Amino acid sequence: MTITNATNKQEWDDFLTRQQYCPFLQSWTMGEVYRRIGQEPVRLIVKDGETIHGICFAHVVPARRGRHLSIPYGPVLGTGTGTGTGIGTGLNELLKSLKEVARQHQCAFIRMSPFWPISSETNSVLKDVGAKSSPLHLLAEHLWLLPLENTTEEELMKNMRSTTRNLIRRAEKEGVTVTQSDDPVRDLPLFLKLHDETRKRHGFTAYTDAFFRSQVEEFAKTKTVILYVARHQGEVLATSIHMTFGGETSYHHGASVISKIPASYLLQWTAIKDALKRGDHVYNFWGVAPMGPDQNPSPVPSKHPFAGVTLFKTGFGGKLLELTHCVDIPLSPRYYITRGFEMMRKWRRGF
Repeated sequence: MTITNATNKQEWDDFLTRQQYCPFLQSWTMGEVYRRIGQEPVRLIVKDGETIHGICFAHVVPARRGRHLSIPYGPVLGTGTGTGTGIGTGLNELLKSLKEVARQHQCAFIRMSPFWPISSETNSVLKDVGAKSSPLHLLAEHLWLLPLENTTEEELMKNMRSTTRNLIRRAEKEGVTVTQSDDPVRDLPLFLKLHDETRKRHGFTAYTDAFFRSQVEEFAKTKTVILYVARHQGEVLATSIHMTFGGETSYHHGASVISKIPASYLLQWTAIKDALKRGDHVYNFWGVAPMGPDQNPSPVPSKHPFAGVTLFKTGFGGKLLELTHCVDIPLSPRYYITRGFEMMRKWRRGF
């Protein structure tokens, strides 16, 4: 196997979209988003001859708590490295190159959040390469997915929680309208305004406006971003940013005002119906709080960042996908200073 820097966007995205899971955070476009905010993308491709076996997009995070190389929902290891010792072989070779890149950028560690379902196999492989369980999670690790293949709007509505169905119908009766922006870049300020209000209301650390602009503008170039706006009597009550990539629609960002009118429910139902019409195979609601073995979302840990949206998302029906927890590859003694700080932060937060 050879590990080289990737130069072909089409080749990269074609490989990614052929995989069972093709997270848009590993797409070529996502690398351009980080380039625009000053974090140069690192794109490595794993080949055996002319056959691609894996890809890995990473970016350097110049964080005060510890400069590191971040790998969002990667690496993606496909045919030939997807099962058994293949993952270990592909990962070992890839990590050699990633460590070299990280050291060149004076990183203390590599933080990897792979889009791999939890299994004893993946845990064993990560242990073998010296990965340590991260004190924090980089991205959502409990995802709520709504399968769209071989189904209809009527069946989807039937499989919802009754409360969710009633709130969708109530929003329709109240006269809520949901529109898909014909120019997400132009209409992004509608989202940013509501998102800022939502952030202040819930007290969470949000992405910067510059990040949102970069993401929407870059994905708009490939027509893979959708901005939805829900209004009632002319007032914007809810907005959301969705990504469409590889037959998957992802509800990536959302914002709303405090209102008795359930506009967010109709917005989500509109997005789901649109995904069904496009022929997408899954609707990804993104993160939810950890659940019990029966996938019962209630009760959920009140301090978890997704606790407030879990009941809302699961009400539309679907299933839970649990991913392997984020891991770190230490490269310097400085990593353990960062680790100590983050362990304390985790203890204080309670998750």
